[in-house]
Amino acid sequence: MLSEAKNRQLTQVGPGTPMGELLRRYWHPIAAVSEFDKMETKPVRLLGEDLVLYKDLGGNFGLIDRRCAHRRADLSYGFVEQSGLRCNYHGWLFDRDGRCTEQPYEDIAAPHARMKERLRITAYPVEQKAGMLWAYLGPQPAPLVPNWEPFTWKNGFAQIVISEIPCNWLQCQENSIDPVHFEWMHSNWSIRLKGETGPYAPTHIKVDFEEFDYGIIYKRLREDTSERHPLWTVGRVCLWPQAFCLGDHIEWRIPIDDENTLSIAWAFSRVPKEQEPYEQGPIPAWHGPVVDPDTGRWISSHVMNQDFVAWVGQGTIADRTKENLASSDRGIAMLRKRFGEDMDAVADGRDPSGLIRDPAVNECVELPIAGRHLFTEGLTREQLLAHPILGKHLADYPFQAGQPDEVKAAYRAAMGLRDEDVQAH
Repeated sequence: MLSEAKNRQLTQVGPGTPMGELLRRYWHPIAAVSEFDKMETKPVRLLGEDLVLYKDLGGNFGLIDRRCAHRRADLSYGFVEQSGLRCNYHGWLFDRDGRCTEQPYEDIAAPHARMKERLRITAYPVEQKAGMLWAYLGPQPAPLVPNWEPFTWKNGFAQIVISEIPCNWLQCQENSIDPVHFEWMHSNWSIRLKGETGPYAPTHIKVDFEEFDYGIIYKRLREDTSERHPLWTVGRVCLWPQAFCLGDHIEWRIPIDDENTLSIAWAFSRVPKEQEPYEQGPIPAWHGPVVDPDTGRWISSHVMNQDFVAWVGQGTIADRTKENLASSDRGIAMLRKRFGEDMDAVADGRDPSGLIRDPAVNECVELPIAGRHLFTEGLTREQLLAHPILGKHLADYPFQAGQPDEVKAAYRAAMGLRDEDVQAH
């Protein structure tokens, strides 16, 4: 268990807090590029700061303080110009660097005052990668936005799923280094949700954890597999500092503030060989519901929704003074220790773990990925339909509930699936 003070240190993310300063050294995905096909501005709360993300008429993205420097009006209701965002209250215009470039009345009535030259609001850089918009809230020089290996794969259909979870980010990320929960929360609970009482999934008999440059790898061995199984030889990746990589999808747990988390999942599906070459256009994004409107209960039908239930069930901020870690939780202890070391590094003016500054390294940052060949080489349609895991993904998006019909249709078109193929699964 942790002391109350240590728990606060690990969970508080606002400006000036040790964890907040650490997390500001990394880029965070905060939205999808395709969201801006239908809107121009989006209010964003990130690491306890209220901001507005926008796309100007020149096609450039900006992330600035949500409040105008004049009378603190809400800039998320402003309107975009060729270069910048204009407040809809009195017309003050701000560029991507937070500079005030126009004050319509003052520019006429008191041009000699040169007031706008002294005004600047908070502004942060934004970059595009893998169909997502990434923000960096830390000091310069900024590291590179990681070009994780799955982002470089070809002939695939990608989609982005966004949800807001009302709890602290750390209990979400600790899920990323907890292998045994797969047996109970996903396999066995899914059996019970179907109204069945068994048989249960094979039991875990051994787990292991090891650190690498970009996070912590966990390995798990079940009673029905040997040490030659990829889940033991390769494992899964708790990706530093706030993500989880399972190969064909990456999940980020972005701190909105101390009590809320932005969940963003990027999922890749390799099309059948018969559909190649395939080049996707804009990557679709959708918002996944978390609560069943009919019952008011948390949705539990899909893998990530089941995780959400566990995270929220621990409380808004998990009380780690009352927990009792067991042997399967060694990875969680390693994660907390590494966060402590990285907070110390930042306090000493050093880089924390996992930053990428070398463009050559960032051409493609390889990760431990079980079954890599399935995503890089692909399968025929027949092989895909027969695959024990990927074949089950054809009828329904497996990770979250609520996939819109238009995304489902686009996915099936990309995969070249017929109705009878889907119905068979």
